Amino acid sequence: MPAEPIPVAGDLAEGGLRRVARVVLLDPQDRILLLHGHEPDDPADDWWFTPGGGVEGDETREQAARRELAEETGITEIELGPVLWKRRCSFPFAGRRWHQDEWYYLARTDRTATAATALTELERRSVVGARWWTCPELTRARETVYPTRLAELLRTLLDEGPPAGPVTLDTEIV
Repeated sequence: MPAEPIPVAGDLAEGGLRRVARVVLLDPQDRILLLHGHEPDDPADDWWFTPGGGVEGDETREQAARRELAEETGITEIELGPVLWKRRCSFPFAGRRWHQDEWYYLARTDRTATAATALTELERRSVVGARWWTCPELTRARETVYPTRLAELLRTLLDEGPPAGPVTLDTEIV
């Protein structure tokens, strides 16, 4: 799961967790956009993940979600919805362990063309593309996807609509 360089103190949530905003971006056909990443020095160690990243300085998570989406996909024309899910996770990446407090925002767009516009140096070495996935494709996927229950979560979202309030997902430690 790609991440930026070591966060500064102002970017940490309580308990030393990196504050992260992620985007569950859906197109008019209800396909979800996922980025394809890998360990910088091992392209075989790869996975798919939602756009997003760390909160910078005094920006809100909503502002971080919009900024990260624009930087990673070039998509700025979105309708940003509510926070769907919250998750804490811990994983190794690029030679260190990352501890994150992630909020997943729902967003919709009519634009499906993507172009990364402002990747960090680490992202340039580890993000190799983007793809729109249908829910059935995601359910059948053999690739690693984060969060690991994304296919089930997406199916529930499409069937029932956004939850009344953010759902706390199980902590994931990789």
